[in-house]
Amino acid sequence: MRCEELDNGQDNIHPHITACSGEKTHLCLHCSKTFTDENTLILHQKTHQVDYELTSHLRTQTQEKPFNFSQNYKGFPCQSNLGKHLRTHTEEKPFQCSHCCKTFSQRQELTSHLRTYTGEKSFTCSQCDKVFTSQSNLTNHLRTHSGEKPYQCPNCDKGFSEKKNLTRHLRTHTGEKPFMCSQCDTGFAQTATLIRHLRTHSGEKPYKCSHCVKTFAQQANLTSHNRRHTGEKPFKCSQYDEGFSQRNNLTRHLRTHSGEKTFQCSHCDKVFSQRGTLTRHSRTHSGEKPFQCSQCDKGFSRRSSLISHLRTHSGEKPFQCPQCDKGFSQSSSLIRHLTTHIGEKPY
Repeated sequence: MRCEELDNGQDNIHPHITACSGEKTHLCLHCSKTFTDENTLILHQKTHQVDYELTSHLRTQTQEKPFNFSQNYKGFPCQSNLGKHLRTHTEEKPFQCSHCCKTFSQRQELTSHLRTYTGEKSFTCSQCDKVFTSQSNLTNHLRTHSGEKPYQCPNCDKGFSEKKNLTRHLRTHTGEKPFMCSQCDTGFAQTATLIRHLRTHSGEKPYKCSHCVKTFAQQANLTSHNRRHTGEKPFKCSQYDEGFSQRNNLTRHLRTHSGEKTFQCSHCDKVFSQRGTLTRHSRTHSGEKPFQCSQCDKGFSRRSSLISHLRTHSGEKPFQCPQCDKGFSQSSSLIRHLTTHIGEKPY
């Protein structure tokens, strides 16, 4: 006996033979029933959908977690949650952004990421009207209003509003430095610190001053530099009304009030309030002269001495006498000259 369907062409032979033979090769993963063709299986699986959603919901009430994972003994109320958790171990990221090729382990992470392209911000803060692309970002932001810090460090009393900040903080206790430089094998506790370090190898300076042509490897250095243009001095001395553009300048200034001298010379008993002063003093012992003249190969222990010396080659005389307009290459020469005018009567 010959089946007439076999005469219709090769493309439909296999599904038809399966139907004729009664072979059931399509298995339902929910109830283990088998079916002869894929379409029947799909129709059957829809009968599980309502039961599946109801069962998953009921587990949120009963706390039942039938899907267990032996690696850390976590339990999950539904199989999809188990799948999400397993990706934290396998590092699988099956959800890819079509704009920038970034991949994500969870679909909702991709959905949130896509809003950075669409500009959609559907989560609004009721306190200050700021809008956010995801519920989690809004939740983190709300803690800036409430002051809530639910993530507590088990080693000290510090609390954090976001879990990622706690994770970074814990490395200060463990000493863990998981982010390694591929050029010199130096380790870092944070990715941001590694990125800044990599610029010491590449020479990249992405932060540009809007007032001049200078560029910087770090945002903090640009911010500090900008104060030279704006004149801003946010670091105030508590004893006088003096302000400073950089924190380290304020620290040095405060030592003039306290008399603190923390930098001691290892060759003699002298102590200094500033590290730079100690460095310059140490050269009187070592004889080091790191500042070399490019014109005559003379060396100097201080940069200021080199600058003064270079004027003997250039002929520059920036220090002008206010009385007779004579110029001098060094301020000390001007001071000596001014004594010649003492007692002189103007015309």
